[in-house]
Amino acid sequence: MKKIGTLFLKLIVFISFLYPHCQVPCGIYDDALRIVQMKEDVTTIRNGMGKINGLSTQSKSAQDMNQIIRWVNTKEDHASHIQTIVSDYFLTQRIKFKDVGQEDREKYVQQTTILHQLLVAAMKCRQTVDESNCDKVLSLIDEFSKLYFDEHGLKHLKELEG
Repeated sequence: MKKIGTLFLKLIVFISFLYPHCQVPCGIYDDALRIVQMKEDVTTIRNGMGKINGLSTQSKSAQDMNQIIRWVNTKEDHASHIQTIVSDYFLTQRIKFKDVGQEDREKYVQQTTILHQLLVAAMKCRQTVDESNCDKVLSLIDEFSKLYFDEHGLKHLKELEG
């Protein structure tokens, strides 16, 4: 019984590291890992768009329609995950407000502007099957990363990306 309890606890801890689970700034997250997760989401979205485009040119069998629906749902889920990381993690927990005249105000404005653009680009991924929207999301993620991370953080990000 003790082993089951230990296993359950390990599972809960592991899951809590994967997703921003609440609005409590507990500090257990890895910012670079959030970036990697968003890039993985974009890869899945792009793959889904390709599958949807490919299946939509084939015969319209029930099986094809079923697969299209599944890919649309997958694309939606992953684009939504990007939006959740941006809004629930970076915007509400990591990016600290800087008032006019405060040090790093311009950096704050740039970061929040890029994150807003990222939210919109992820929305476009949900709305369309245009793979150029994936390119836009990746470009914005890279732009944000360069602005957000210091040299050490960028090194950590590169290590995670392999």
